[in-house]
Formats: sequence, structure tokens, C-alpha cells
Amino acid sequence: MRYNWVLFDADETLFSFNSYLGLTAMLKRYGIDFTREDYDAFQAVNKLLWVAYQNNEITAEDIQMRRFAKLSKQTGVNQIQLNQELMAEMAEVSKPLDGVMEMLEALYLEVKMGIITNGFTELQQQRLQNTQTERFFEMVVVSEQIGVAKPDRKVFDYAFSLMDDLDKTKILMVGDTLASDILGGYNSGIDTCWFNHANLVNDTKIQPTYEIKDIRELVKIVKG
Repeated sequence: MRYNWVLFDADETLFSFNSYLGLTAMLKRYGIDFTREDYDAFQAVNKLLWVAYQNNEITAEDIQMRRFAKLSKQTGVNQIQLNQELMAEMAEVSKPLDGVMEMLEALYLEVKMGIITNGFTELQQQRLQNTQTERFFEMVVVSEQIGVAKPDRKVFDYAFSLMDDLDKTKILMVGDTLASDILGGYNSGIDTCWFNHANLVNDTKIQPTYEIKDIRELVKIVKG
């Protein structure tokens, strides 16, 4: 085996993350018809907050408080509760991406696998249970619990501390985001695989060790 450990990003690497579906379902309970225009306005704020979080300029709680400020006034429910309700919805609507189950089955018991995510804690375990993927992973590292986000090396160092057979030449980080997953892996001294299923052009200086368009391609890379 070329690698002993494979670390995955979660959202849009292993699982779909259509927050529009989650928000519309959640807000329907409050009698709010959440339109595409409403969603675009929400995302205009949300995306900037996630970038700031990745840059360690704000905390995970700041994201919750700021992105739900307007909806909190509309519903009369505090921001933290709204975030928890959204995560509960996302655990239901978030599903494995095409080819993910096939890839996980092929690598299961051949290598050790883990998840490193900048997502919220409430979502992770419930989604693994709902998608019946819990058994594949030795660890789930959530940046919110560490206090910093990918690409910060501290997130990766924490994951390394959970490995009893640490050999950085045998660890591969897989993710769909160059600025967090790939840069974080590179800065931590491990190989990286950019899952570019969106067919994006890499106009950055961040260079992954591998680039794939189909997650099933990973099996051949890992097995060498």
C-alpha cells in the first residue's frame, strides 16, 4: 500500500452539502418561505464568514451568530438554536457523493481512514450514523473542537496525535478545497489529493500531489 492513512474532508468531498435544502426545510416550520433570493443573500454573508474562519480571524460561534442574525429576528429564535436546527436538517439531507461508498468499501480494512472537517460538531456523528458510514473511520477531527480551522497546522497535528503509527510519508489528505484541505495538508508535510469534481481551474500557487475528478480514482492512488 502506498499509504497507511487517508484523511478526508467531509462536505463536498464525502458528502453532499446542499444548505438551501436544509434551510428551506428548517424555516418552513416557522412559516417562512425561503426563496433563492433569500438564500443568495444568506450565502453572501456566510461565504465571507467561512473564509474569515479559515483565516482564524473569527470563531465557529461567530459564524453562527452573524449568519443567523437576520433570521433570528424573523423567527424570534436565538442564533445558536437556529444553527443547531440547520445541522439537524443537514444530517438528514446530506448524502454520500457519487462513488464514495464504492471507494470507502474498497479501502476499508486496507488502510486507516479519518475525517478532518471545518464543519460543525452537531452534524458529524449524526450524519455518519444516518449514512451508515461510521464504521469506516478511525477518527473524526472537528476544527470547532480544537479552536482553529484548516489550513492551520494545529488541526492536522491533532489528527497526527491520534495515530499510533505516525509516518507522514504514508498519510494522504483528500479534499475539494485548495485553500483549506490541500494547503493544510501541504503545510503539515503530507501528500494531498485535490478532489476537483467541480472541474475548477487551479489559478493558485497551491499544488496538490494528485488531482482527481472521480473519487473512485483514489483507490488506485492509495494502493499504489
